[in-house]
Amino acid sequence: MRRLQIMSVLAGLVLAAGSLSGAGPAAADTPGAPPAEFGSDWHDPVTAAPPVTRPATKSCDITVAEAQFRDFTPYKGSYAPPEGCGSRWSKVVLRLDGKVKGRQYDRLGHLTIGGVEVLRTSTPQPSPEGITWSVEKDVTRYTDTLRRPQPVEMLIGNVVDDTYTGVIDVRATLSFHVADGPGSRSAAVPDRVLPLDTTTALTTPRNAERILAEVYATGSGGGCEEYWYLTVPDPAPYSCEAAEGPYREVRIRVDGQLAGIAAPFPTVWTGGWSNPFLWYVIPGPRALDVKPVQYDLTPFAALLNDGRPHRIEASVAGVPAGRTGWSTPANVLIWQDEGRAVVTGALTRHEESPLVNSSRHTPGSPHRLDTGGSHRLTVAGYVDTSHGRIGTTVTRSLTNTSVHRWGEGENPDALRARWTDDETVTAGRSTTRTRRTYTMDGETTLGAGDRLRTVLTLGDRADTVVLRAGKRVARTRLDDSYTGDATYTANVPRDQRHAVGTTSERFRLYGSDAPGGCHDRMLITVQGVVTEDRRRC
Repeated sequence: MRRLQIMSVLAGLVLAAGSLSGAGPAAADTPGAPPAEFGSDWHDPVTAAPPVTRPATKSCDITVAEAQFRDFTPYKGSYAPPEGCGSRWSKVVLRLDGKVKGRQYDRLGHLTIGGVEVLRTSTPQPSPEGITWSVEKDVTRYTDTLRRPQPVEMLIGNVVDDTYTGVIDVRATLSFHVADGPGSRSAAVPDRVLPLDTTTALTTPRNAERILAEVYATGSGGGCEEYWYLTVPDPAPYSCEAAEGPYREVRIRVDGQLAGIAAPFPTVWTGGWSNPFLWYVIPGPRALDVKPVQYDLTPFAALLNDGRPHRIEASVAGVPAGRTGWSTPANVLIWQDEGRAVVTGALTRHEESPLVNSSRHTPGSPHRLDTGGSHRLTVAGYVDTSHGRIGTTVTRSLTNTSVHRWGEGENPDALRARWTDDETVTAGRSTTRTRRTYTMDGETTLGAGDRLRTVLTLGDRADTVVLRAGKRVARTRLDDSYTGDATYTANVPRDQRHAVGTTSERFRLYGSDAPGGCHDRMLITVQGVVTEDRRRC
């Protein structure tokens, strides 16, 4: 159905409330028997993802933000490092706890410390009786920022009035775990973390030997870019149009030169696909903890080390001119050479394939749009460090294929899509290969008696292999799969919606990133009740 029709349906449905909510360490309650249909309350949000592991060392907890969001006024406060836990930490964990009740939409939020974005999240839509949720995140990589007093800003933009009554009440805390015994800082933790300001250029330290950028790219806001993967080019008759079709690409440039490309993750917020009943208990992958797109900018280190200001800019390709809906806050992470004040080198290779982006519309009943896109970028350079010359080559290849079918009045409305993002980084004798695959397969139909049904599957997969001198030394595999099927009566009062729905998530993680090397958990819900919680590792 048309986007405007969908949003009209959702405007009524929000009065019944839903949940886009929290991941975190809390386990589901003991599985129980489901009711015949959704009631006025349901299980608090839960995901099958593993909790953040914590070392068994002394820790200190501090609150960095505590606020009730009623409008678009940001919380502003201050941060100071904890007393009693020194300045060497083996891990720092951020935890966001929230609660909301009444009537409210899901809202996008962020938390910055010293201008560095440390969390981008979304909130639940509440049940009438209220829900609580939590999100945990490993933020050890921001240690440089956390060593000094900093200003804090947090915002979850909200609207509270006679209709939308839900005040979003949140508290963000940091847990600092002291490093156990003497030793150097982990190689995974950068020496400097610099926030990107879109209005000014960035000057980096002159002895950088490794540079990464991370971009928290999100399409949201309820407009067409929240559903960017469904947009169609003219003259196809669809409510969300884009001249270049649904292909999107998150890019980063250094002084105007393309330095990195990535496929955006197709996040579905809770309320997405016209059916919040899909997300009341199990949110879609990444909806609560938005993972940043990461780029290796080390081939540009010599250029950035010249002591002059440089422009590092993130953007999203494929968005129609003048259309809002994307946010791209970014940070730059820098590892410095302790043995040299200035590290020199050169950018030696920059090869970009032509962007392939084709959308073919076939009129009919249903209409059909076939899209295929691909892009490839290779950059290489070297730095002369105190421990020798190190060459870095980064190759990234993107593909996107999709088939979008829709009927008269966009009923039904169906999409099958796949994105791949393959990256190879060779630095000296080490090579890291990562293959990412995102999938979406769903359909929304408005049937007899205004019964709206959405069936949807989502996939978030990644396979990373680390080679040293040609020999495999590490591997990590992620497979996060979500399925949902929910139906309700649209355009009627809450007690007449007679909603039913089954959702499930299986989250599998193997390798060094998983607790004990293996995590395999499956959750199933029926009418908002957790009916199965199975762990296989």
